[in-house]
Amino acid sequence: MTLPVMQIGADNDVSAATAAPPPILGTYKRPPVEMVRGNGVYLYDETGKAYLDFASGIAVNALGYNDAGIAGAIKDALQTGLLHTSNLYRTRPGEELAQFLVDNSFASSVFFCNSGAEANEGAFKFARKFGRSISPEKTGIVSLRGAFHGRLFASLAATDRPAYQAPFLPLTPGVSIVERTIEDLDAALDARTVAAVIVEPVQGEGGVRVIDHGLLAELRALTHERRIALIFDEIQCGFGRTGTLFAYEQTGVVPDMITVAKPMAGGLPMGAVLMSAEIASEIKPGDHGTTFGGGPFVASVALHVVKRLAEPALLQQVRDNGEWFGEELLTVKRRTGRVRAVRGMGLMWGMDVVEPAAGVVARAMDAGMLILSAGEYTLRLLPPLVITRNELREGLARLEEVLK
Repeated sequence: MTLPVMQIGADNDVSAATAAPPPILGTYKRPPVEMVRGNGVYLYDETGKAYLDFASGIAVNALGYNDAGIAGAIKDALQTGLLHTSNLYRTRPGEELAQFLVDNSFASSVFFCNSGAEANEGAFKFARKFGRSISPEKTGIVSLRGAFHGRLFASLAATDRPAYQAPFLPLTPGVSIVERTIEDLDAALDARTVAAVIVEPVQGEGGVRVIDHGLLAELRALTHERRIALIFDEIQCGFGRTGTLFAYEQTGVVPDMITVAKPMAGGLPMGAVLMSAEIASEIKPGDHGTTFGGGPFVASVALHVVKRLAEPALLQQVRDNGEWFGEELLTVKRRTGRVRAVRGMGLMWGMDVVEPAAGVVARAMDAGMLILSAGEYTLRLLPPLVITRNELREGLARLEEVLK
């Protein structure tokens, strides 16, 4: 094949060719800013402008940027020469990571994958295998109003975003979304046909809504009685974000599976499904698989990150800073008159605002602060877990100025 050659001359606009967008599929509408480096809780663009980061790469960069420990873990992992071996062979990093997760949770087994959506898809498969061990008809998956579980076919079916779903219908059958009430859940959780219900203990994309712990306890009782697997999606709210290693620890409820990802490997792609012995006993060789999941390089870095995120001092800092930050956000609400409600826990907060959130996000970026939206009128604040009280104060001052 002969490639076209651009001729430089009067009929060619060289500047336009130079300014052409990169050949990356346009699934994101990015602002015209290029991030080139990071340090601590700040990102820097190509002009040198600093941005105080209250987005954390959508809850991924829990330890901030340019972390010496992560850099050391990457260097150590590279020295083994093992970037990849596939899951046809045993490697120590994945096994040690799985053991650490089991030792620090209810789980007996772990399945590694590459993303949160993959973790949820895997959990749905495991739930259906478990359900069919009870009855051939027990295949249904139930999720809650406001849920976001991913963009693959089953996880998208469980995501309460009709606009996201519409272009890709039909989605995976047997998945339904119900209201966040025990009455609706009681009616939907048919013991004969439902295999699992999936819940985010704190809904992230759905407006940073903390699911009532009493509702979760009642749901746990229903699922136990009807032999329905209870899945907690902790992809965004897990690994220290709420002030405990796993969010379920604060609910008084122990699920059958949890799905995790986001900060797990410090920015390298990794997800996992943690499951009870009862679920794990139904999964046999060949039931599921992954080429890259739990590979030695990524797992080695993840082991370092997860151990750091499990440190009691860090978790206590998240709880203390989170409680203080929530009170300060209420102060911003009173002073600006531009905020309808404040919700959240730990370092995961949402603010309902009186104008479209997209405009506030854009003004914040202009002011050197990165925040997210979580719905048309909700701001989402997810700073790195290592953020200091003074850095939180700086963010509050910028946010208040932007909201005026």
